[in-house]
Amino acid sequence: MSERRSGRPTGVLFDIDETLVDLRTAMGNTLRDISAADLAHFTEEDWAAYQHLYAADPQGYYDRYLAGELSFTRQRLLRVAHAQQSHGLPVFDADAEEAWNAAYDKTLPRHFKAFDDVVPVLDELDALGIPYGAVSNNVHDYQRAKLDAAGLERIQVLVGIDAVDAAKPDPAIFLEGVRLLGTDPALTLYVGDNPVVDGRGALDAGLQSLWIERSGNEELRAAHPGLAVAGDLAAVAAAFSVSR
Repeated sequence: MSERRSGRPTGVLFDIDETLVDLRTAMGNTLRDISAADLAHFTEEDWAAYQHLYAADPQGYYDRYLAGELSFTRQRLLRVAHAQQSHGLPVFDADAEEAWNAAYDKTLPRHFKAFDDVVPVLDELDALGIPYGAVSNNVHDYQRAKLDAAGLERIQVLVGIDAVDAAKPDPAIFLEGVRLLGTDPALTLYVGDNPVVDGRGALDAGLQSLWIERSGNEELRAAHPGLAVAGDLAAVAAAFSVSR
């Protein structure tokens, strides 16, 4: 089992989705924007369940995209098809799929927003002269556009899965981010919302890690002992103000 590493970090790498950018809310708002007319009969409870099912992806379609089994568009269409079927709705035909995907692509970027704790932390890192960047399980250009739409243009170091043909938790993608920062892996802090892919993955790659678990789910936290965990990004700044 990986062990927590210590030593005051000299650089930070962030996950993007659900760490810097509130993607679940963006996806939920997009689904509602583009489907409200067709799903006018939905109650608020229906919408919450539909949005959650799409975002949670219980069938693991996004993981199959990362494994090269599905295209990015196909995993998205399979996710909405599952949500449709689970609510007794018809699955889209080919024309409807194309129209839905085009509407989704056009609308989603309008809803990209950074979490409220992101800018204060980046401001503090800038003030301290600490280099930072992002390592994400999506392709570079898509995530570059997402960061920019969310007002995070200042994050210049960005590694996507196309950079080294690998996805987290493969050590290669973490180490490419470290290389671009110019820091020592053992003194580089990786911050992400997934305890396995981000938390354990970073440790296994030789980095330090901080798991951001925003919901305060104590049962979930207890299921992943040995990981440094915090409820928000303020803990990132704290890592540079005291010895670890």
